Amino acid sequence: MKKWLLTAAIAASFGASADEGMWQPHQLPAMADELKAKGLEISADSISKLTEFPMNAVISLGGCTASFVSPKGLVVTNHHCAYGSIQYNSTPEKNLLKDGFLAKTYAEELPATPGSRIFVTEDVTNVTDKVTAGQMDKVGNDFYKGIELREKNLVAECEKEDGYRCQVYSFHGGLEYYLVKQLEIRDVRLAYNPAASVGKYGGDIDNWMWPRHTGDFSFYRAYVSKDGKPADFSKDNVPYEPKSFLKVSAKGVSDGDFVMVAGYPGRTNRYRTADEVNNQFNWSYPHAKELQETMIDIIKDTAPEGSDERIKYESLIAGLANYAKNFTSMIEFYGKSTMLADRQKVESDLASWISKDDKRQQHYGDTLANLEKLVAKSQQNQERDILLGYIGYTTMVTTARSLYRLANEKTLADMAREPGYQDRDMTNFTSSMERIDRRYAASVDKALLADLLTRYAALPAEQRIASLDKAFGITDKFDPKALVKTLDKMYAKTKLDDKDTRLAWMNKSVADFKASNDPFIQFAVQTYDADMALEKAEKQLSGDLMKVRPQYMDAIIAYNRELGKPVYADANSSLRVTVGNVKGYSPQDGLQAVPFTRLEGLLAKDTGADPFDAPAKQLELIKQKQYGDYYVKAIDSVPVNFLSTLDTTGGNSGSPTLNGRAELVGLLFDGVYESIIGDWGYDAQSNRSIQVDSRYMLWVMKYLDNADNLLAEMDIAK
Repeated sequence: MKKWLLTAAIAASFGASADEGMWQPHQLPAMADELKAKGLEISADSISKLTEFPMNAVISLGGCTASFVSPKGLVVTNHHCAYGSIQYNSTPEKNLLKDGFLAKTYAEELPATPGSRIFVTEDVTNVTDKVTAGQMDKVGNDFYKGIELREKNLVAECEKEDGYRCQVYSFHGGLEYYLVKQLEIRDVRLAYNPAASVGKYGGDIDNWMWPRHTGDFSFYRAYVSKDGKPADFSKDNVPYEPKSFLKVSAKGVSDGDFVMVAGYPGRTNRYRTADEVNNQFNWSYPHAKELQETMIDIIKDTAPEGSDERIKYESLIAGLANYAKNFTSMIEFYGKSTMLADRQKVESDLASWISKDDKRQQHYGDTLANLEKLVAKSQQNQERDILLGYIGYTTMVTTARSLYRLANEKTLADMAREPGYQDRDMTNFTSSMERIDRRYAASVDKALLADLLTRYAALPAEQRIASLDKAFGITDKFDPKALVKTLDKMYAKTKLDDKDTRLAWMNKSVADFKASNDPFIQFAVQTYDADMALEKAEKQLSGDLMKVRPQYMDAIIAYNRELGKPVYADANSSLRVTVGNVKGYSPQDGLQAVPFTRLEGLLAKDTGADPFDAPAKQLELIKQKQYGDYYVKAIDSVPVNFLSTLDTTGGNSGSPTLNGRAELVGLLFDGVYESIIGDWGYDAQSNRSIQVDSRYMLWVMKYLDNADNLLAEMDIAK
């Protein structure tokens, strides 16, 4: 698509619905006047330049967002984003999850989970022509592989400079491609996390809810070699000195104030078809929700609370519970909405618009019908596919498969290998093998796999996979007891639960795997050909969709431009900026939610039992009204969390919420229950993001946890 068309669409639409949209930084100068009118005090041009303040202070953790807040590489993010590292360093005897952790010196800081990374985005380049040139005549798997090879070549060239990680991102369904270059910091250490009774206050009960009183923040530190280059963990490494860092505001924000977020939102689906919407809400979400809730129950039933096994799975439980509640809200509010009818009308109107112009008809005539056919094809085996996907949560199956896939990929030239198995991926691959020790218990893994295979065995025979059936002894006359005996033998005999054994298998040949008597290695060998056949079929379908989806988005963008509607790409884990205001909302008739919660809300909620078990010291401070420097007269207390109209989603967790001067006034960590469905469509009345207020962070650090050493190195804007 012509660049002018996207720019014109942005300029035409922004003023009409300014809070909707996850904007690419390079789009922001076109919005300069509107942003200034809303309350942006710094230049819109500066937000578009990734190597300048404030954008170069905003970083990715590869799933969450974070930001530098000191000249010595101190990084602030959400407690739930650091949860895996806190869990990794916890034992029943020294439970950092429960009790919290503070390093008073650099030497006391703890290595984060193996494979933890801090990514600093330095450059984004439009490479659409380089990716698609010479590929558009191809179809299916040939098109998929052709695009993939172009992307790998661009990445390889980008990563010739040591210390960088590069990736090509697709926008608008493949209409545009951008190469993103990021500095990859490999030595990440845990510096401070409050106790779970602060950082996870309210637990799953309060998750996605308002009012909220959660201190969802923690601190990492980035380390590099003495010459300032990214390096693996070493005692000789020194704190990274970022080009810029964010000031942390002790003044905070008030009701109605301008705020913005820069972060790495994961996925949204605002341009999906009506058929995709219908299937997602009426089939996929309900089935996934039930699987997630069952897996949580299995883990809890198998691993007693407080045991080492339970600690190993706390992060997985939290993740599953988060998704289950998310999907519950999706289903509930979809049932109350007109989303399906709205999408059907959009498609009908789009088809009508196309048909009224010969050039549009020539360009887009078959697009909607072709996309509909491919979407239907993608749903044919979804019951089997969802079970195979959730089997991926189990450890021994996925470990054996990954190791055997690696052995096969190593027989190919590096550029011919599947992404994830190239030389550039081996550090991450090794880390994935290492961190299993703190995330795996045979008893839990076996129980999860038994349940999923029992479900799989109930599928019609034509949907099952012969080699998988054979590996686990599954027949039409399925015997659950026989399956349990089979799994008992496999888990008792495997050596893949040993880290050194796993690492050794990374260097073995295909022949070594075929000669092994390890039951999970045997399983991986047995099912490999079928796995590759399924993957090839998926790539064939993906390739076809990659040809049609951009045509569909091209039509949507052109149509929306004529209507003056917002034009922005769905979230895809790349750096985005969203703007809005501090604002409450009305969750239901007769109720009005104010935008701030207060310290006193902790007292009101506290029961003394998890998850409403605030530390005794904290409760006493509140009772004594020890507000210190962070008292706000308007609410007669210290603000804990606040609401905003910011358009955000998963991946934005940990994003710095900034005022008009680009000072950190909060950390985004959640959305309200009514706005979860916002991944599929923004509603100005109900879409609200939840932030932990910077004043509460500072209050906890100063008065509760005595983190004076960290406060001293931060620049506090008063």
